[in-house]
Amino acid sequence: MGLLTIGAFAKASRLSPKALRHYDELGLLPPARVDPLTGYRFYAPEQLDRARLVAWLRRLGMPLALVRHIGTLEAAEAAREVRAFWARVEADTAARRDLAGFLVDHLSRKDPAMSPTSPADRPLELRYAALSDTGLVRESNQDTVHAGSRLLAVADGFGGAGAPAGAAAVDALKHLETDGIPAGDLLNVLETAVERAGQAVHDVVGADAAATGTGTTLTAMLWTGSQLALVHIGDCRAYLLRDGELFQITHDHTVVRAMVDEGRITEEEATVHPQRSLLIRALGGADGAVPDLRLHDARAGDRYLLCSDGLSGVVPAEEVRRVVTTTGDPERAVRELVSLANRSGGPDNVSCVVADVRESRPQPRSESRTGPRQP
Repeated sequence: MGLLTIGAFAKASRLSPKALRHYDELGLLPPARVDPLTGYRFYAPEQLDRARLVAWLRRLGMPLALVRHIGTLEAAEAAREVRAFWARVEADTAARRDLAGFLVDHLSRKDPAMSPTSPADRPLELRYAALSDTGLVRESNQDTVHAGSRLLAVADGFGGAGAPAGAAAVDALKHLETDGIPAGDLLNVLETAVERAGQAVHDVVGADAAATGTGTTLTAMLWTGSQLALVHIGDCRAYLLRDGELFQITHDHTVVRAMVDEGRITEEEATVHPQRSLLIRALGGADGAVPDLRLHDARAGDRYLLCSDGLSGVVPAEEVRRVVTTTGDPERAVRELVSLANRSGGPDNVSCVVADVRESRPQPRSESRTGPRQP
């Protein structure tokens, strides 16, 4: 078969002539020959596979720069890149889905602060407990935890000033416990507070944070009646127990997690990888890393677990699931989780917050607790 005209090639590849001309200009899909007099483009039949791949990748919404990169790879490596791209798309879609659901409720005037009209509309509250422990190996505790009626938080400091860095991040959020926050402002308020937390950490660790390897992770939830706004940066985690299933609702910002997402290693390999604790995002660094922000609709019966990697990186997932699922009282649950980490060797500081969403009851809530930090 001879060369195809641009029209015939467009029909066979399902790319428009306009798109083919654009991809030629970008060097993504150059024609086999260009008539020197008319400038008319001709394509070889062997280019159809590449053209169809370009068309498919563009239908996925893949940026042209990544399409060009994938076009240079062998099939197996290209497949890993597509898998990693789609994982990022799904994570972004999930965050936007939560925001869209929140906006629909908000614009429909389903304000969590409205008075209930039936027993089913009874307002919700949190029942919570928090605990932090140095573990069995470390000399000091660089974790900070907080649990209150509006704010749940876990920070894991690292480096020479890790403990004050984590404490500064959580302290910068504590005013949210008392500030009245309209439902529609929940994410904006939390985003502003996290910016202040980042500045507070920077003030503590100083300008040489990158050189000294000092900073903190932060995972926190802000509560307003039936919505939870989540902020997350680093490798602390947040889990949701709903209808008997435990879901991780944060994404670890680590080198190893990125390698799994890119298909370079398996989940099993990640658990024993020597770089499994190496962060790619944290508060206090000079790279201006941006935390993840998203919204969750809470339901009566939900249980949330926030924890440092001293728990999630040490205790098998099934053991964490067992305790969170079967231990009814949050206070007992946090004690059992910390005990599990220490029975597994306690190689790191371990901190966790357990919070249950339940219908409001006419009885006092537990006092806010901030986990101890040992010098």
